Amino acid sequence: MAGFTKNLGIDLGTIYTRIVEGSQVLIEEPTVVAIDVQDQKIVEIGANAKNMEGRVPDSIEVIHPLQNSVIADYEITESLLRVLLQRVSGPIRIFRPNAMISVPYGVTSVEMRAVHEAVLQAGAREAYLVQQPLAAALGVDLPINSPSGNMVICLGGGSTQCAVLAMYGIVTAETMRSGGMALDEAIITYVRRKYGIILSNVTAELLKIKIGAAIPQDVDQSMEVQGQDQVSGLPKPITISTYEIVEALQEPLRQIVEICRRVLEKTPPELVSDIIDRGMALTGGGALLRGTDKLLTRSLGIPAYMVDNPLSCVAEGTAKALSMYPILKRNLPRI
Repeated sequence: MAGFTKNLGIDLGTIYTRIVEGSQVLIEEPTVVAIDVQDQKIVEIGANAKNMEGRVPDSIEVIHPLQNSVIADYEITESLLRVLLQRVSGPIRIFRPNAMISVPYGVTSVEMRAVHEAVLQAGAREAYLVQQPLAAALGVDLPINSPSGNMVICLGGGSTQCAVLAMYGIVTAETMRSGGMALDEAIITYVRRKYGIILSNVTAELLKIKIGAAIPQDVDQSMEVQGQDQVSGLPKPITISTYEIVEALQEPLRQIVEICRRVLEKTPPELVSDIIDRGMALTGGGALLRGTDKLLTRSLGIPAYMVDNPLSCVAEGTAKALSMYPILKRNLPRI
């Protein structure tokens, strides 16, 4: 019977939820749910729900059940996971899957228990937790099985984590409960102050993806978007340049550099020497922001590089962690 049980890795993120079996990503959906306000029933989940954001009547509410990488709405999170697990395992749940779920480093026991219970209630047979930096390191095949230092920076949508790993465990780490969404907010604030134009979160994210950068670029791109005049309330087009996005993002990027600096200050010198030789691995969606690697290299004096699979490495690492459970057991969170 054990042969029919699926072993799944789940990256439950603020922006996306990914489910992996082996090395194959089975599901990649936005962590968004649209519900009927009156009946409290799910209308849509994932991409379909995200497309409804800002475009629905009062009878439908679009919810992000995770905030800053932790569960903000338990029941909605459980319902979302149940639907996703049913897509993977089918409606007949004779052989319920085993699951390894990623959680941010440093979350409280209450927050860990909420994730653990949500996955079990959604239909998993067994559920285990792994810290996201450890999962990311496994997902990009860093040599963390030895007593030498490896540094991972997880630039997620809801949190930023920096960790030094050795011997299958986390030696030093810090978590900041803000990430890619804070970059979007910084763009919105900058445009409102400079031009008196209000942008939506969707538009700010699009600007960040299309023309955004962490440092000035050789070619300064520009993009026209629609906003709302904060005085008249009428729609108004505005053209934003890459240089302006760089200027808008300076403060949240400074905070990311600072958290990495604090982790390095707490790291034993022997491990810092290893990190200087190997560099810092950048994972998560924030790693895709142009020039982030150069900014960190320049600020910290240690080479930083973006991994080959920045978006899926945590999910892939959770699946690997489940297969390596006997080895990792002593370093995983206990519920």
